[in-house]
Amino acid sequence: MNAFPFLLVALCVMVIMYRYYSAFISAKIIAFDDSRITPAYQFNDGQNFHPTNKWVLFGHHFAAISGAGPLIGPVLAAQFGFLPGFLWLLIGVVISGAVHDFTVLALSIRRNGKSLAEIARKEVSPLAGAIASIAILFIIIIALAGLGMAVTNALHESSWGTFTIAMTIPLALFVGWYMNNFRKGKIAEASYIGVFGVLLCVFLGGYIPGSFLAPYFTLSRTAIINWMAAYGFLASILPVWLLLAPRDYLSSYMKIGTVAGLVIGVFIVMPDLKMPMVTMFAGGGGPIIPGKLYPFVFVTIACGAISGFHSLIASGTTPKMITKESDARFIGYGAMLMEGLVGIIALIAACSLHPEDYFAINVLPEKFATLNMTPVNLEELAREVGETIAGRPGGAVSLAVGFAQIFSAIPGMKSLMSYWYHFAIMFEALFILTTIDAGTRVGRFLVQEFLGKFYKPFERTNWWPGALISTGVVVIAWAYFIHTGNVSTIWPMFGVANQLLAVVALSVVSTAIINAGKQKYVWVPGIPLLFVAVTTLTAGVLNILDNFWPLTKNPATATQGYVDSILTVIILLCAVIILADAVRKWYRVLVKKEYIIDGKIVDGSAPGFVPPGYGLG
Repeated sequence: MNAFPFLLVALCVMVIMYRYYSAFISAKIIAFDDSRITPAYQFNDGQNFHPTNKWVLFGHHFAAISGAGPLIGPVLAAQFGFLPGFLWLLIGVVISGAVHDFTVLALSIRRNGKSLAEIARKEVSPLAGAIASIAILFIIIIALAGLGMAVTNALHESSWGTFTIAMTIPLALFVGWYMNNFRKGKIAEASYIGVFGVLLCVFLGGYIPGSFLAPYFTLSRTAIINWMAAYGFLASILPVWLLLAPRDYLSSYMKIGTVAGLVIGVFIVMPDLKMPMVTMFAGGGGPIIPGKLYPFVFVTIACGAISGFHSLIASGTTPKMITKESDARFIGYGAMLMEGLVGIIALIAACSLHPEDYFAINVLPEKFATLNMTPVNLEELAREVGETIAGRPGGAVSLAVGFAQIFSAIPGMKSLMSYWYHFAIMFEALFILTTIDAGTRVGRFLVQEFLGKFYKPFERTNWWPGALISTGVVVIAWAYFIHTGNVSTIWPMFGVANQLLAVVALSVVSTAIINAGKQKYVWVPGIPLLFVAVTTLTAGVLNILDNFWPLTKNPATATQGYVDSILTVIILLCAVIILADAVRKWYRVLVKKEYIIDGKIVDGSAPGFVPPGYGLG
């Protein structure tokens, strides 16, 4: 089966849904008003609230939401076959993921850039807000561990890849200084310099292996984790315009350019999908992701179709930087469609490998030996990319090989396989690290909000002691999980936690729509809410019973098994409590016509009553 028709259908559906469905949501539910002052102007502090050019902000937002999820999730889900992943990526992104991101961003803009937890407290109840804070804190730590795991598996012992990624950090600092101080407002100039610099980093990286610099960039897995933690800490506390925004901006357009190149490459090369439409592992027993196709394909793919993690960005950094309300459609709905396209391209790249080679790369040698498979082109691929690729689980390496295969099949590109492979590794690492920096910053905001209830100075995001302490807590927590986990434990837990956060966010959005008196449109977030809630709660229970709890029987993995099981139970309970509290709120408003305003019950059926839901409309 050829990949061309699938990609063409996906592009057409996304364009149509952006043109009509996002416009419908904008007009009927959000009701944008560009005369309103956005939080970026109202609270401009030059640190976190900072009016930002629409295109730069799109770059930051896309880079922040599109971490390892849309790349690694579809690659791992290829275990079940091409068709299930393709359908979920396409259908899920247009009616679930993009709606989720768009509406949460709009709510946060109307709520002065407040976090999802604070919005839940206002729209649902103080209980929902408190529980959401706990759930989000756990979820963001697990999400960052899941995203960071892939980059550590791809970069360790790879001097070329590590050098390239390391050099993008001082480059971003220079670009941030250039367009905010030296040549203020000259975004195009800074962009040309930045893009050229990133490409130069990839080219120069090819000279690192075998040179006197190689030992300094050939790092162990532990060293990669520690350096990544240091970067996350630094990006979280520096002014947003200096490192986070320019790095994300440069990364996003490098990403978009690469995705566009891959789309063109697929149209030129028309690769065959060698992975079956549905594999023998759909019924369970898969060597990468434990469990059956349903429900695990939906939590494995995660970010490419819908991602709760995005609600943290949409109610974290982005609403504090947006210049006018109507930009939220382009940034919220549009960036998520782009992420869905990334997921589909990643799935095509993985499925263009022979299944035997795909599993040889993504499964440890001792486990692969039990599959009774013989690699087809593995040795040739390893020779062409210049690195050992067998037994490199996590999805990043097989994805880079798939990307390199597509690019090198373009006429005149065959001899550049190793460069395309390392370019793809850089491409993936840029995706991941731009989520690490924004995610850590959002986690810091969340911890500061929480601690501020006990000690007021923590509420000030520009209070340095609070910023340092909160960032340290978040970084240490996610780094611990990467140190102690692996793809078979972290990714399923990340998938469940991530989708449960989407359930929380969609519950809050649905409540806001009802509070605003627009209940006839509640089906927009309500349909994805129902499906994702049932699917993810099922996956969470199965994860505990079949994946995490059995680890407690082995003394070597007992601690990990208990920690993973307990965290999953906590997250499941938090999601159920918030969902139940939201349903209770819906009942009071829709059936009993009762509204809670300033702590008092108000009769919504009284003549002239106006619903208090100022979050929408």
